[in-house]
Amino acid sequence: MLRLEDVVQCNDLDRRIWKEELDGFVPNRVYDLHTHLTHGRFDLSEGPGYDSMGDVWALTYQGSTMEMLDAADALLMPGRTVERLAFPMPHRQCDFTGSNNYVAEETAKRPVSAALMLVHPGMTQDEVNQAIVRHRFIGFKPYRWYSTTGDPKNCRITDFMSEHILEVGNRYGLIVGLHIAKQDAIADEENLDDLERLSEKFPRLRWALFHCARSYSDWPLEKAAPRLKKIPNVWYETSSVCETDAFDVLFDIADRSRICYGSDDLSVGVMRGKYIAYGRAWVSLHEKNQTFNTDHCDGRMTFTRYEMLRGMRRAARHAGMTSSQIEDLFWNNAIRLISDTRRDLETAIGE
Repeated sequence: MLRLEDVVQCNDLDRRIWKEELDGFVPNRVYDLHTHLTHGRFDLSEGPGYDSMGDVWALTYQGSTMEMLDAADALLMPGRTVERLAFPMPHRQCDFTGSNNYVAEETAKRPVSAALMLVHPGMTQDEVNQAIVRHRFIGFKPYRWYSTTGDPKNCRITDFMSEHILEVGNRYGLIVGLHIAKQDAIADEENLDDLERLSEKFPRLRWALFHCARSYSDWPLEKAAPRLKKIPNVWYETSSVCETDAFDVLFDIADRSRICYGSDDLSVGVMRGKYIAYGRAWVSLHEKNQTFNTDHCDGRMTFTRYEMLRGMRRAARHAGMTSSQIEDLFWNNAIRLISDTRRDLETAIGE
């Protein structure tokens, strides 16, 4: 039986980066807007699943819990109080009911934390509505695996997020945690067309664009900015993005009161490596997919979460952010989003 401490340890390099670069940057309170909770029994796929990707993933298949997430946060961000928005791992073939029940049970342990419901286009309005009322989900987590086109790489938003489900979300004023597809991500004209149309049709929805609107470099946000800035009810979540230039653009073009920290744990944030951008591409660099010659330096990799935070810190410095504005990024913005959504949900349920 694996334990978190069996697969995630801090070494002297990690401790140095935390102490010298990040301890003075990360506030005492953190709200993580992007965390996963799962168990292997909810993965109905044939063949290897996420658990084949390494020990950390195998650990989550034993049953990731709020306590496990707490332990990871205590290890990587010592002394911080952490709450979180959690949702199921989007397995390609998934027990959706089991996954959603599990996340609801885990997040119920912490009244300040909250949960999103994993959805697929075939769900009925009644099915979605009953789950929201029963578990008080504050939004939806769609995913591109579930595209009705069968193409998870080039699908439009409504190919994997049905409008009849969005109607339910609009009734309650819920959050849509969106991982955009397509090669150009948020810079894709069809994605922008869909966001514009859907935000007009469903004005009470709150769109949380994950991974800086899937902008791992500066160019997608720069290209999308003229249209994106005009779309109301858009928030940005920062997980997995490590490049400083992406945060430079985000802090420049977005309403900073709508930017929220996320880790993508478990498992991404506690993995060693970094998301790097080159040309018009971005890839996950890790210990097993490179053969760099590092004779001249300390070639060890640190946690992906630390690389995310380093990118945020540099960009915050470039933008001249105050400690109060940084606290907004890590706590206040998310608390406002969660609280406002919960208020609207309870009001709509009571009507």
